[in-house]
Amino acid sequence: MREINWAVLGCGVIANEMAAALQKQGRYIYAVGNRTREKAVLFAEKYGIKKVYAQYNEMFTDPEVDAIYITTPHNTHISFMKQAIANGKHVLVEKAVTLNSGELSEALSLAKEKGVIVAEAMTIFHMPIYRRLHEILQSGKLGAVNLMTVNFGSFKEYDMNNRFFNKNLAGGAMLDIGVYALSLCRWFMASKPDQVKSIVKMAPTGVDEQAGLLLMNAEGQMATIMLSLHSKQPKRGMISCEKGYIEIMEYPRACEARITYTESGKTELVQAGRREDALLYELTDMENAIASHADKQEELYLEYTKDVMELMTACRREWNFTYPEEEGI
Repeated sequence: MREINWAVLGCGVIANEMAAALQKQGRYIYAVGNRTREKAVLFAEKYGIKKVYAQYNEMFTDPEVDAIYITTPHNTHISFMKQAIANGKHVLVEKAVTLNSGELSEALSLAKEKGVIVAEAMTIFHMPIYRRLHEILQSGKLGAVNLMTVNFGSFKEYDMNNRFFNKNLAGGAMLDIGVYALSLCRWFMASKPDQVKSIVKMAPTGVDEQAGLLLMNAEGQMATIMLSLHSKQPKRGMISCEKGYIEIMEYPRACEARITYTESGKTELVQAGRREDALLYELTDMENAIASHADKQEELYLEYTKDVMELMTACRREWNFTYPEEEGI
């Protein structure tokens, strides 16, 4: 298969990381589109991108584009996804992939009809350390996974106009940081949790500022998650097993984990991958899936993405929390 032509929608932090990731392979983004064309022009000049769309919607019908990376706010994803898929483009979408599970189901149904691949750019599903830890757990040396405790807290100033607290920009802890915590839990769980309890503190703007979740699946594996947009916490995950436990710091882009063995007290540092190559791992897995179309799609972990989105949607439903785009649905 010829080299895949990527177009990127948006020129923010993630788009810059994508451009840098491709440059490590001696490659370039094929085209860029942005709501403000001037920003797209500057982005193109910075990264040697030859094509800048006068109107960003042009990328959806450009016959030279194979795949589109959507890096815009959560509440814009479904509209852009549907346009891209309808025109036969493969789509990689920043987390959270959609606002809710209904939108995701709609996108996946259309993708199946059009024969294209859709994936969420969730670093946890692509960082090498997680595949290495999976191998260790499969070996049985730690026994069964029983319990997970996961934290993610950021301190954001109470600027109710910024994205994090703005309901019109799909703000809130669940979609912004909870998606990472739930994805980490789902990675280590044998099945999707079927029991969920949650409690939430809302910000003055009506988005979820702080939340606590308690999960359990059919195998009896449990997880606790604490999230906050106004209290700093370490991005820490602990996976407790029968014969030891795994500690992972900075888990969204982890490259190492520490295992402590219960009986001996011995510790082991496991290392794999590089934090700075997080986007490269995502793009590589996506391109492998596109090239083989069927054989490599399991490496995109779409079933996990669906499970996590269903859990987030269920929690927000319990909180009676909807975004403007969801009202009346």
